[in-house]
Amino acid sequence: MARSESNTDLQVSNVDRLIKRMLRRDPRLKPYAEVIRRRLALVESTENRLTNGRMSIADFAAGHEYFGLHPKGRQWVLREWAPHATRVFMVGNATNWKEKKAFEFTRKNTEGVWELRLPKSALTHGDLYRLKMHWRGGQGDRIPAWCRRVVQDPATLIFNAQVWCPERPYAWRHPESRRRKQAPLIYEAHPGMAQSEEKIGSWREFAENILPRIVAAGYNTLQLMAVQEHPFYGSFGYQVSNFFAASSRFGTPEDLKALVDAAHGAGIAVIMDLVHSHAVSNEVEGLSRYDGTLYQFFHDLPRGRHTAWDSRCFDYGKIQVLHFLLSNCRFWLDEYRVDGFRFDGVTSMLYMDHGLEKSFLSYEDYFNSNVDEQALTYLSLANRMIHLLRPDAITIAEDVSGMPGLAMPESHGGFGFDYRFAMGIPDYWIKLIKEVPDEHWPMGHLWYELNNRRHDEKTISYAESHDQALVGDQSIIFRLIGEDMYWHMQVGDDHLRVDRGMALHKMIRLITLASAGSGYLNFIGNEFGHPEWVDFPRAGNNWSYRYARRQWHLLDDPSLRYQYLARFDRDMIRLAKRFRLFKDSQPQLLHENGVNKVIAFARAGMLFVFNYHPTVSHFGYRIGAPPGKYRVILDSDSTEYGGHGRLAAEQEHFTLSKEATHGNRSLLSLYLPTRTAVVLRPEK
Repeated sequence: MARSESNTDLQVSNVDRLIKRMLRRDPRLKPYAEVIRRRLALVESTENRLTNGRMSIADFAAGHEYFGLHPKGRQWVLREWAPHATRVFMVGNATNWKEKKAFEFTRKNTEGVWELRLPKSALTHGDLYRLKMHWRGGQGDRIPAWCRRVVQDPATLIFNAQVWCPERPYAWRHPESRRRKQAPLIYEAHPGMAQSEEKIGSWREFAENILPRIVAAGYNTLQLMAVQEHPFYGSFGYQVSNFFAASSRFGTPEDLKALVDAAHGAGIAVIMDLVHSHAVSNEVEGLSRYDGTLYQFFHDLPRGRHTAWDSRCFDYGKIQVLHFLLSNCRFWLDEYRVDGFRFDGVTSMLYMDHGLEKSFLSYEDYFNSNVDEQALTYLSLANRMIHLLRPDAITIAEDVSGMPGLAMPESHGGFGFDYRFAMGIPDYWIKLIKEVPDEHWPMGHLWYELNNRRHDEKTISYAESHDQALVGDQSIIFRLIGEDMYWHMQVGDDHLRVDRGMALHKMIRLITLASAGSGYLNFIGNEFGHPEWVDFPRAGNNWSYRYARRQWHLLDDPSLRYQYLARFDRDMIRLAKRFRLFKDSQPQLLHENGVNKVIAFARAGMLFVFNYHPTVSHFGYRIGAPPGKYRVILDSDSTEYGGHGRLAAEQEHFTLSKEATHGNRSLLSLYLPTRTAVVLRPEK
């Protein structure tokens, strides 16, 4: 008892220390100190409840080694958790899909753990199976919750679990690979839609055809979408049914491992979309009503249903659910050696109303009864476990609400995410392009939106992700150019709308990158201005794959102008890496003029100057800068990027002396052509 009290005292002392540190960093949190104290204490008490102080949280998160189907010596052992089940059978190829006594599970304890032991000869690699679950008043077929392989019959479209135990396990070529300490430059990609053909692409095709393009483009992190198994391809992978199974529509587990291995060999980290915010409502191939109850993994209705997404909401207060989800995090790190996760739908997890149609206007919105503190506790423990197991791994929160502390280290009183997405920036770009004529773009407000973030938390900016390209919306390039992309993208075709679109596309991406907090993201194909939206096969488009692909031939055709956008994207990424752009975390605004449409700022020893004016080129435009000689190292108007070449390559500029400017600082005098961005660096 004394020992327990001592541990509690230490935890209280640690929580107090963390709160003091948080309040020093952000005094506006002071009115909510007791709420923060309660939340931090809940994280500690929950971990103690899970581990009983006898193991680490990483050891606790090893449920995937106990549950599910495993070969053990001369036996197969299959375990599942189904507390309200009365009888459980394995049915499949081995039983001719009938219930047999030899394949009936035994209930192991009062918590509802069921176990089946079979001789090794009973099952063969590739066999199909599922569970026949019985409960009071009913029964149903279920795919095991912890299964690692699920396949769909192409004729009947029925999903089943599959025994997956190849004679030769995958031999990793880079088994000790660890993510390098570098700012993430993320290439977001969906494996199925990554190829040019109108079909579902594979892991193998991605490794062979797309990975080399990512390497050449300079990105250092691959974010893979749709990895976890999902019944409906058109869900983009966000309606998960089988959390431990890599989607078989893209190939085998070995194919995915080979892709991760190849990326590591090329120096690219691999993170995956992890969907723990909700689960598909399907009952046979999902977790809903798994043991006959709606509340086994999820909250009971109505809280257990996400009405906007038609999906099920996890009960993060249950030990077994925490065991399942934390083990799921560890599984992908252990089995597929991914380097981290982008947690999907964090806003939906954090708030009882899922943050739907809600504007977060004050700190009160983050510290009231609308916050699901059990979900916040789970996220904190997930980050703790991931970083304990893999200190090099990164975690990213997809949160639009701006919850304070979410992407702050635990050592500073935060909840442990390494980064959060700056989700307001792409929305602002779309709003600006749609609603405001070029000549009225507000430079001051643009600068505010680009830098509107919590500076004590790391953020990743992007101009557009998959969200902006989904059917019903449009990518930035298509909003700028529209259908003229189909007819006027040939080299030498000086079309005014295309010229405008290409110029702004380069400037939008560069200023988003250069002003980003701690990292940058690009969605597959947008680096070269892919012309069309994303639309997966569905009844509304006659199950077409036309828009569920990327048209790489547009980039590869030397007679088309897409190559210029890709070249510019490659060079701005190289610039960010070469000069370690994100080491200096905050850009310093030097000049902003709404009439002239000019923004200039300094970062990492470079000067970034943008003239967004559609019709006025500025001659002798003066901008304050430290004294010295400067050289242009990037020019969006260069002919190699499809521009008009109005600036001399690598042009040198000297600051004017204080006497010459009649002021107290030195100035650069620049020629700034219309819709042009230049980057200058001082010459030593």
